[in-house]
Amino acid sequence: MGRRAADYREPPPAAEAAELADATVPEDDSAAELRSADVGATLHGQRLDKALVELAPEFSRSHLQGLIARGHVRVDGAVADTASRRLRAGQALLLELVPTEESRAFRPQPMALAVLFEDEHLLVLDKPAGLVVHPAPGNWSGTLLNGLLAHHAGAAALPRAGIVHRLDKDTSGVMMVGKSLPAVTALVRAIGARAVHRRYLALAHGVPVERSFSIDAPIGRDPQVRVRMAVVPGGRPSRTDVECLAQRDGLCALSCTLHSGRTHQIRVHLSWRGLPLLADAVYGGRPALGLTRQALHATELRLAHPISGAALAFDCPPPADFAAAWDQITAAWR
Repeated sequence: MGRRAADYREPPPAAEAAELADATVPEDDSAAELRSADVGATLHGQRLDKALVELAPEFSRSHLQGLIARGHVRVDGAVADTASRRLRAGQALLLELVPTEESRAFRPQPMALAVLFEDEHLLVLDKPAGLVVHPAPGNWSGTLLNGLLAHHAGAAALPRAGIVHRLDKDTSGVMMVGKSLPAVTALVRAIGARAVHRRYLALAHGVPVERSFSIDAPIGRDPQVRVRMAVVPGGRPSRTDVECLAQRDGLCALSCTLHSGRTHQIRVHLSWRGLPLLADAVYGGRPALGLTRQALHATELRLAHPISGAALAFDCPPPADFAAAWDQITAAWR
């Protein structure tokens, strides 16, 4: 089967998957490469997806099956959307090699950013709940990274557009972003040296026995459910300091200070101690007090400016949904 098209290479996948959600990227068919061929005798009776491997061998069969399912393959001019369809010699194939969602993830998308501080090296933001920080499967557009690429030209030259730490999609609050390579390097080193102070507010089911306590337990990938993290032997050392500020009707308001920054750390540590966050279904929480997203807010950030060394402090009040739930627990303790 003769190929009549320029070479095309599938770009590597974007950075590692984080949280899963429902957003998708509209396909830009104008960017597609067309490949066509006639079915020869050797492919007579073969499945459509196997024949396409001959037409585009640099792509995986699963990727080509996805193109079939999305209507990007034609046989004798008609859309063929069944991978198992058997071909006949002499039929004409047309394949549209639409760019993968990954390849279109790292592009500027203007969005409103709640800026708490900004200079040529550092950007500090108040991230709203519901905003994904970095593109990942299911979220190839509309992320904070896309917004950063639109916010300043230098972001395109930085690793992850300057993102040095993340908040989960449904976690709100303060986070920092580097705007220059020296700043990104300094921020990463400061986080690694635990020289950045980060405090969170959390609402959880249950009541802790102690008013103040530390959870020092290693975190790694959950061996049973791969989209979750868990306290596991051999995991990465992780410590969270917790203070119970109020409690009511089997619920509690907590202040949590990170000494490490593992994926889902506060959510995992609190759940492990029998204190799952409200509305955090992944780690055992249930909706309560009007909250339908995990009850976690990054409220305080303290750090030295990555270039000047000046002490910086940011306090970020929680959004309305979290604040209303927080008040229902803490009002009686004031």
